[in-house]
Amino acid sequence: MLTFRPYLLIFVILFFSIICKSQSADSLHPPHPLTITGAIDAYYRYDFARTADNDLTAFTHSHNQFNLGMANIKVEHKTTRVDMVADLAFGPREEVYAYNDKGITQAIKQLYISYSPATWLKFTAGTWATHLCYESPDAAANRNYSMSYLFSNDPFSHTGIKAELTFGRNGLMIGLANPCDYRSIPSDRHNNKNIIAQYSYTLADNTKFCLNYVGGRDVDNNHAQQVDLVVTAKASPQVSFGFNGTINQSSLATDKYSTNYRWWGTVLYCNLDPKSWLGFTLRTEYFNDAQGVKLPAPANIFAATLSTNFRIDGFTLIPEWRVDNANTPIFFHADGSPAHTAGNFLLAVVYAF
Repeated sequence: MLTFRPYLLIFVILFFSIICKSQSADSLHPPHPLTITGAIDAYYRYDFARTADNDLTAFTHSHNQFNLGMANIKVEHKTTRVDMVADLAFGPREEVYAYNDKGITQAIKQLYISYSPATWLKFTAGTWATHLCYESPDAAANRNYSMSYLFSNDPFSHTGIKAELTFGRNGLMIGLANPCDYRSIPSDRHNNKNIIAQYSYTLADNTKFCLNYVGGRDVDNNHAQQVDLVVTAKASPQVSFGFNGTINQSSLATDKYSTNYRWWGTVLYCNLDPKSWLGFTLRTEYFNDAQGVKLPAPANIFAATLSTNFRIDGFTLIPEWRVDNANTPIFFHADGSPAHTAGNFLLAVVYAF
């Protein structure tokens, strides 16, 4: 059976060989001081059918309640060659994000060290947020507060090692990591490794493409691989767009990998900023889970989310309206009967510093 240990050995040899041949520290970028940033968020969500069970995405599973999101603080320190990031978070949003961790380790959102032997090359070891998907686990980094189906079913984080290279308008990342969302692998599970990769290309100053990949076996020896595309484009200072498309294919060890299971989706983000303090984002998403891999039952969903961003310095107020429609009744009416459509209103507050 194929093992990843030779690849790890090659990676380590390459790492140390470049260290020995790297240029002097004086020719690299100058050091930066310690920086501390952070954010807090909270929200109120009202489901029009008066049930939390109509929410099938991450972080907002509630109805008619005021809820905390996440409080996080990020500490970064850079020298001429070495960068350190400690990103700690607390709250219900972080509990969902780090669902495989318990106790104090659940507060670790990101924790990694990077080494740059040259301006075009960087090695990183630790745990970091996934490179897949357009959206971020940080509420302050998103214009919609609720999450897409793609983000909710993508990996959240990776723990391992990676190398990043930049040449001209091109970028390349390749790495070796634990199965998705596992900082450490339980002793009674399979200690497998996944390959992660990204190719990025900046077409113009305002347009960028990122082709992402993750693949391998999980802690139960099931096989999965995912290909993901993210495109960002800016038409003017007031108008910008984002696109995310992904496809995931998996097979189970229990049926000897005889059946392939697949889900996929696309999301389009249209952003309008008529004023510096005012922004609008319309997110439209199509999520296809015809085999019922991620949803409660096989279904295809079209979801539309309209969010308004009112900004005052680091504070953002986000009123949001959302409607999800499925081709099969996976949602609920107020009386508990099955429904094809679900809708909700959400009001979120976010402060970042």
